[in-house]
Amino acid sequence: MKKTIDYYEVEPTVKEALGECVPSRHDSLRFAKSLFPCLNWLPRYNWRWLLGDSIAGLTVGLVVIPQAMAYALLATLPPDFGLYTSFAGAATYWLFGTSKDIVIGTTAVGSLLVGEVISHVHESRPDTYTSAEIAGTLSFMTGIILFAMGLFRLGWLVEVIPYIPVSAFITAASISIMCTQLPVLLGIHGVNTREEPYKVFISTMKNLGGTKLDAAIGITCLVLLELAKFVFAKLEARQPARKKMWSIMSSLRLTFAMLLYTLVSFLVNRNLKEAESKFRIVGHINQGFVHAGLPDLKPDLIGVVLPQSPIIIIILIVEHIAIAKSFGKKHGYEVAPSQEIMAQGTANIIGPFLGGYSCTGSFGASAVLSKAGVKTPMAGLFSAFMLLLALYALTGVFYFIPRAALAGLIIHAVSNLVASPSTVMKYWRLSPFEFFIWVAGVVIALFTGLETGIYVTTGLSFLLLLVRIARTSGEFLGRVTVQQIDPSDYEQSLSANAREKAPSCDIYLSLSRKDASNKDIPVESPHPGILIYHFPEGLNYLNQAMHFKTLTDYVYTHTKRATEEPECDKSEALWCDKPAVYKGDTELPVLRAVVIDCSTIHNIDITSVQGLVDVRNALDRWASPYSIEWHFGGLRNRWARRALTAVGFGQRATENGHAIGSWTSILPLARSFDEAHENRRRQSSTDDESMIGTRTSTEIESSSPATPAEKQGLRPVFPTDRPFFHADLDEAVTAALANARRSECRSGTETETEND
Repeated sequence: MKKTIDYYEVEPTVKEALGECVPSRHDSLRFAKSLFPCLNWLPRYNWRWLLGDSIAGLTVGLVVIPQAMAYALLATLPPDFGLYTSFAGAATYWLFGTSKDIVIGTTAVGSLLVGEVISHVHESRPDTYTSAEIAGTLSFMTGIILFAMGLFRLGWLVEVIPYIPVSAFITAASISIMCTQLPVLLGIHGVNTREEPYKVFISTMKNLGGTKLDAAIGITCLVLLELAKFVFAKLEARQPARKKMWSIMSSLRLTFAMLLYTLVSFLVNRNLKEAESKFRIVGHINQGFVHAGLPDLKPDLIGVVLPQSPIIIIILIVEHIAIAKSFGKKHGYEVAPSQEIMAQGTANIIGPFLGGYSCTGSFGASAVLSKAGVKTPMAGLFSAFMLLLALYALTGVFYFIPRAALAGLIIHAVSNLVASPSTVMKYWRLSPFEFFIWVAGVVIALFTGLETGIYVTTGLSFLLLLVRIARTSGEFLGRVTVQQIDPSDYEQSLSANAREKAPSCDIYLSLSRKDASNKDIPVESPHPGILIYHFPEGLNYLNQAMHFKTLTDYVYTHTKRATEEPECDKSEALWCDKPAVYKGDTELPVLRAVVIDCSTIHNIDITSVQGLVDVRNALDRWASPYSIEWHFGGLRNRWARRALTAVGFGQRATENGHAIGSWTSILPLARSFDEAHENRRRQSSTDDESMIGTRTSTEIESSSPATPAEKQGLRPVFPTDRPFFHADLDEAVTAALANARRSECRSGTETETEND
């Protein structure tokens, strides 16, 4: 009897799956340590890191101060609330964050959304809650949600949010911010900036006659900032050796502009009261943390705020993670999305205790921090020190800051967030459908509201995804033999002798030729009656019906029945029955095997399995009295293999109740790396000479001779009890081809015997 090598598949169990979800003691300790990434680098902190962090942190502090005050006005809050918010983010991020380049603080888009929530609550509960109470409650509730998401490691949910809706939202929000700041820039009063952006713009244009001296401050500030940005960018390009210096100078242009216009305002308004000032100024700012204390969380206010929080949570997460990943890729380190969300949540929870509101990663401040040479997240403490200094020592200076200058700063900052024409054209080239979704998102957000815009675009993106998954047609593949040539010696590789010796392999291309392959190269089925089917988007309950209809329709039109159906009364036939033989059928092959390319299949659901069973039954009736073979190439997932095995796939087939006598499987083998077995084998062979004559006849008879494969240390790569589950598509096709040829030979022999 021929000895074989066996390796039997162990099916997965529910107990095994649940056991994988239970963390071990080591996993628990590692998780606890991962909650505080600072423990990994604090023991190695040194003076060089301290120098880099202090310079970068203090530099960012100078940039953050005017930004925080300006963005607080977007949230319809006093300027000092922006300083409280930025302080909370800077002081807490280093404990939980995984990026050295991130600065958590106020952002333009986040502040705009907070302002919209405050406006919504004031409309639904007039004269009930202050803006500070609303902002604090919103920040605390979003912080709790963010902290929980990070703690339970739900950072992967970020990937569920498509890029296009977020891009459209940020562009629309930036345009909306610029429209709302335009009346402030020009000193125009009486414009309702909480309306839709197009209404704000139209109202501003109608009231241009009411322009005040503020316009001179705002417009010149905006021009100065744009000019400084242009000049420093040119200097960076012309003087690469001083690029870092010019980059930092460019980042500080906001601070310099605020200092300049604060000085101008002081000289003009120093002897005037706030109501008598020549142009609108920030006015009185409280010194220190006068709003610090326990947030007053009223159930009614929480009930009003929570429905408004999803859009804010989405934007806070996406904006922060995008910035963190961007700088991580740039500087060669990885960030943990879940831990970053947890750090965000901590800052948003602590913020209301100090008087702050919702915060997230700031791209502008983070870029300054990165360019300033930051070494560790500890730089945030130095930024917090600058904010602390501003709150206790510079509030008197902030009194004279012109509001028009802050409006110019905001417009200048958010103008960079609007998608450029080149970016929009890139969307068109990458995916025209997503380009139209982006355009629709921007238009809807500008004319109906930001919240409606992001919800509509997200819904359209998911709809597009579902359509692509559910309505993507499968492909029937054919085989092409290709030769591999040496690219270093192209001419020599094309010689006749070289082509004969060149290694070749089989690749599989679509028979429809709708792909990017060369149409001049013929692609043919490997054998008449063998079909190879590929699922471009995997197999699931959404697309299984379309795939299986495509498969059966192709079989009915490209193969014929193995035997003619017995004649029956035509009146008893169904109207949809296909005639047993029709003109042209005689040239078609008989269906012998279906090869499924499972390279895109990882999991399989019950609906898909049942659909596959229905197709098998239909094709068995078509090929009756024979049973066709089903080969699966590249199916690796144990649960998917278990599901298909449960309904009869993967195992040996029969014909007419009798096993196929000449059937054999393709058995891929690989060398074993079991060092213990190898050492025992070597030790056994070494001791053979010394043991000659000492072994009994019983021992000699009971010893099993190793197979040739075992002698070479070869073992099966995949289980041998699932012969129709193959390592890859090529092996599956080879097995189907070999069995089809054996079946033809057997059929030919049986025919000759019957004739004799």
